[in-house]
Parts: sequence; C-alpha cells; structure tokens
Amino acid sequence: MINKRLLIKNLLSHNDENSFYDKKQRLSLGSKEGKAKFIKHICALSNSNPENNSYILIGIRDEDNEVIGVDFFDDSKIQNLVNAYLINPPNIQYENIPFPGLPRYKVIGLVTIHPKEKISHLSKFIWKYPRGTVFYRRGSNSMPLLEEFKLPNSNREIVESIEKNARNNIELTLDGVFDFFNRHKEEYHPKYKVFKEQFVLCWAGKKTMVNEEEFYSRVDIELINEQVQLFYSALDEVKIKINHHSFIIIEYITLGLEKDEVKYPLEKTIVHFKNNGKLDIIKEFLFEPPTYDSKIINHIYENSNNIVNNIENNIPLSVTEHEDVHRLPNNYLICYLNGFLDAREQLEKAKDYIKNLEDKTTYIKYKEVNRVLRKVKYH
Repeated sequence: MINKRLLIKNLLSHNDENSFYDKKQRLSLGSKEGKAKFIKHICALSNSNPENNSYILIGIRDEDNEVIGVDFFDDSKIQNLVNAYLINPPNIQYENIPFPGLPRYKVIGLVTIHPKEKISHLSKFIWKYPRGTVFYRRGSNSMPLLEEFKLPNSNREIVESIEKNARNNIELTLDGVFDFFNRHKEEYHPKYKVFKEQFVLCWAGKKTMVNEEEFYSRVDIELINEQVQLFYSALDEVKIKINHHSFIIIEYITLGLEKDEVKYPLEKTIVHFKNNGKLDIIKEFLFEPPTYDSKIINHIYENSNNIVNNIENNIPLSVTEHEDVHRLPNNYLICYLNGFLDAREQLEKAKDYIKNLEDKTTYIKYKEVNRVLRKVKYH
C-alpha cells in the first residue's frame, strides 16, 4: 500500500512541475475560470500519462515549494465536474492527507488521475476554452493542441519508481498509530481497529448522548495505511457504526425554526475494506429537507433580506437584528430548501460581515451551510 505522505514528499523532490504532476496553492472551483483551469490540468495530465497515474498536489506554494496546506475538501462529486466537461474523462480521486508541520485543520489535497488509454478533450465550451480542445503537458505547462494528437510515450517507469519508494512498512504503520494517539486527548477516546488483517483505521471524537443515542463531534478518522484523513468539526454531529468489513459514518444536520430543531440525516460515508487489499470510500446522500408554512418562510426570508440590506448599506443593526445575524446561515438554508433559490446569493452578500464577527461560530455555520447547499445542488 502506498504511504501518501511519502508519495507527496517524493513528488515534491521533483522541484519543478512536469508532465506527470502539477501543484497548486489552492483550488478555486467556485468560479468558471477556476473550474476551467482545473479541467484543463486534468485533461492534460490524463493525455500525457496513458499508462501511469498522474498527480496534482493542492496546498503547495508555487514560488518556493513551501507546504502551506489547505482546508479539508469534502466535495465527493468532483468526478461529476470532470465528467460534465470531458469526453473520455479519466477517473480521479481527491484525498485529504495530513502532513507533518501543518496545523491540525490543514491538509495537503492529493488528486490522483488514473490512467486512461483514450484521448480526453472538452465536450463543451468552458471559460475561454472551446469545445473539442485537447490539452497535453509540455514540461510544467498544460497546453492546448492545435494538431492531431497521439498518446505519447508514458512516464510509467519513473512514476512506478516514485510509488514503489512510497510503500508502507510495519515501522511506518506503527508510527502512524502512535502519532494519532499522541495527538488526541483521552476525552476524545482515540481508538484503532484492524480490518481484513491489513488495514489499520484510527478514530477519535467527542461523545454526547441525545435521547439515549450516541453522537460524536470533532471527529478525526485516519486510514493509517493510506494516510487519508476524514474530519468532522465541533459543529458536526455523526453516528458511527462498525462491522467486520466497513466503518460507517452517518452525518446529521440540525435544522428548525427558533428552538423547534430536529436532526436530519445528511450523508452516509462507508469505508469498505475488500479481501483483495483494496478499499472503497462510498458516499450516499440521505437528506430529505423539511417543509414549512409558506407565510412563515416568507416572513423569515424578508427579515433576513432586510438584515443583509442594512449590512450592505452600513446601516447599524438593532439588538434584535444582531441576534438574528447568528441564525442567518440557518434561516437562508431553510428558505432555499423551501423554494427561495436566490437565498444562497443573499447569504453570500453577508459573508464578509459574518467572517469579521468576533465570535467565529456564525462563520463556521456559514461554511457548513454552503457545504450543505453544494451537496443539495448536486442531488
């Protein structure tokens, strides 16, 4: 099994980007330009490596190769983006890799592009790139091709050598387990479990009881053999189930008006271990949004819009409006789920104000709501 931390270090030892790997400080998939550039690099790396994996590292400063890290990225539908814009799209995988020296909430994003012996090209126009464009790698650059393209000689031997030098051994596995336990206090109950006599999974979280049901928050899950990390924040609530071949996390979201709040299952993540030394991480969307009386939702929507309007125009907020700001992300989410589809744009207008609040809880909730909105949009 490949040790992903060693793999990243081995890739970074090639100081310059090349035809089998690229590095980025961050992904900007919220804009058309950001999406287009990401699709371009995926297409180029796939076409230039028909016989071996190719990689993109996220969280690396380009000028000096400094490892700065990025926030956790849990968008499991990134493959859908690639499928939507490419003919013959490669299979890709995005993983959050904890890395020495980074803060607890920062990781390196590792994008693995699996080989595909067919030429990929754009299926539609995106940003400034026309339909039908074929991209390839020339050194560290992803270039459009203006002539007939043939799959090149691959980087198979050099990539195989890099991956071979990143294989796990018993010492690395044990070091990973001890490191996980040392990083987590006793009140988070760090545990480990071995699956299929070869996969070691560690997890820790803060347990709370709600109506005699166990929920966990601030959950860290690390696949020691793969150095892949899953994370749920202090505001998340999850249930955990374990059987002989799977580790299952069911994430819940608390929604409601004022104090009338209910926990709704949002998404199930299944880490499934196979007998052949492989594993799958499967996500299943579970959310069934609540509906409310239209008059109540209209009132909440208008009140929220008035607050945003005052923020935009630098009109001082009343004491009541200050209190309502803390419920603004939750209220706009409920409005969106009940048919007010521009609620997301309205919430975005208040982003800077919310971000600058002294109490960061509202901003964390803002990011959580945007994550839920993104998932709902995909489904």
